[in-house]
This record gives sequence, structure tokens and C-alpha cells, in this order.
Amino acid sequence: MKDYLAETASQTAGPYVHIGLAPDAAGFHIFEKNFGPVLTNSHTEGERITIEGRVFDGSGTPVRDVLLEIWQANAAGRYNHPADQQQEKSLDTDFRGWGRSCSDFDSGVWRFETIKPGAVVGRDGRVMAPHVNLWIVARGINIGLNTRMYFSDEQDANQRDPVLNLIEWEVRRKTLIGQREQRDNEVVYRFDIHLQGDAETVFFDL
Repeated sequence: MKDYLAETASQTAGPYVHIGLAPDAAGFHIFEKNFGPVLTNSHTEGERITIEGRVFDGSGTPVRDVLLEIWQANAAGRYNHPADQQQEKSLDTDFRGWGRSCSDFDSGVWRFETIKPGAVVGRDGRVMAPHVNLWIVARGINIGLNTRMYFSDEQDANQRDPVLNLIEWEVRRKTLIGQREQRDNEVVYRFDIHLQGDAETVFFDL
């Protein structure tokens, strides 16, 4: 009979997750280049926006050790990825379209500084409304959660979006809409994520 090593105990994504994935947020400067919450530079094309929110558990309590990743198209609606072959849309070399943010431990607020994406043509040729893709991990979450944020000022495009229309219960579609706010000279889209409960955010099985 063969000798087998003991099975390693399973773990959720935390509380160590920040040290490995966002060390600067945890106070450890390990990597020369870190993927942080700022996706733009002075040459990036498009409307500058901030996306912020909090993640709430089933009791309505903010989760304070959340890590989120964002992936989005540029202002023309093209992803900075070889799989996006939309030659009619320009590729912005000053916009990578991907970032990582950690929630503030005291307030639970997370933020991304980015640009508003353009409409994206899906694999089936149908146009999707402007949106950003989010991946969420935290202590107690065994598998990362995938969701999207659409924009409250894109109502016509949202009504035609093929993904939003797949959600049978229309009342739940609003959990994917970020609300636009004007704060002095800053455009902010507020997007709170609810893991459980009556206001549970729609998550996607990818």
C-alpha cells in the first residue's frame, strides 16, 4: 500500500490575501510594479471617473478585508487584450484596463480611478452597454465572485444589454447599476456589493 501525504486543509481567501496580491496595501513593498487602483495616466483617453463602494455581508455589515479586481474596455469599447480583434476600434496604449483595490479597513470603502468605458461588441456580435467587470475575494469566500457594474446614465443602452436581459427578475438588475454622483470636479459612480440578503448583488458563474 502506498504512503499518501496528508491532505492540506482548505482555506478561504484571507486574511493573508493582501500580502500576496496587494502587498503595498498591507504595508509591504515587495514588487517594483504593483497593479493598484489607478488605471489611468495623463495621456489616457476618455472621461475620468471614480468607482467606489463597499461590500456588505448578509447581516448588512461592511466587509473590511476585501480585495477587488476590475477589468474593462477603453473609451472606444476595446479591451487591451490580444483576443479583442475589433480593428475598427482604436487601442489606447496608455490604458491597460485592469486594476486591483483593497477596501479601507476602517470604512470598508474601495475605490478605482479609471475612465468610463465604451460599448463593447460581444462574441455573438450584439452590442453590450458600457460596463466594468469585477472579481471579489475576501475572508470567508471560497471562490472569487464575478459581477458587473453598469452605469446609471446609460439607461437606453442598459435596456438593450443582452447580459442584463438574461436576468429574469427585472428588480434584481438594479443591483448591477452604479449610481452617478458629481462631487466638486470628480465624477463618482457608487456601487455597493451585497453578498447575501434581500439586496444580494447578481453574480455570474464564469
